[in-house]
Amino acid sequence: MGFAPIGIKLISGGVAAAVVGGLLLSCCKWVGMPLLLLGLFFAAFSAYFFRDPERNTVFAPGQIACPADGTVMTIQNEGTPGITVVRIFLSVLNVHVQRSPMEGKVESIKYTKGKFAIAYKPEAANNERNRIRITGEGGRAVEIEQITGSIARRIACYVAEGQQVKIGERVGMIYFGSQVAVYLPESAKILVKPGDAVAGSETILGLW
Repeated sequence: MGFAPIGIKLISGGVAAAVVGGLLLSCCKWVGMPLLLLGLFFAAFSAYFFRDPERNTVFAPGQIACPADGTVMTIQNEGTPGITVVRIFLSVLNVHVQRSPMEGKVESIKYTKGKFAIAYKPEAANNERNRIRITGEGGRAVEIEQITGSIARRIACYVAEGQQVKIGERVGMIYFGSQVAVYLPESAKILVKPGDAVAGSETILGLW
């Protein structure tokens, strides 16, 4: 079990606070005890939320990997001809790392500022977001959209334009409750349905 880079810093900060609290117990218990408990809680919460487990699933040619852990919200055309959008809600209990659904090249990355509505509500369609387009062989293309929620409001992108990525490779992370949208050509066969629990780089999202 690994941790996202920012998680390691936060875990270390919590542990450091707990150590200081422990040292203060002998002289200032009323300060040391709260600091110790808060430090331990913060370190434990950070370790849980920023966990980044290895996912070593081998996908067959033609399979599309799910990019995120969470629950499928909707699967539908949202106005762009020929494009099916799969929306996945990530609660605070889910792993928040996003992974590439396919092998290919990062063609573009577009960050758009916006609002910070709760990630599972329709208003989240106007939230701050980061959209990553990946193209592969045969003209295949998929877009992953990282969408913020209402709490931490931060998106981390791990890739750059022009970078080659493998299927299942980490491409970014969203902090706390959030949403991930996957844009696929309507010719792709979607294998999940609304309400399904999915796992990044483990669940087969669809077939080309």
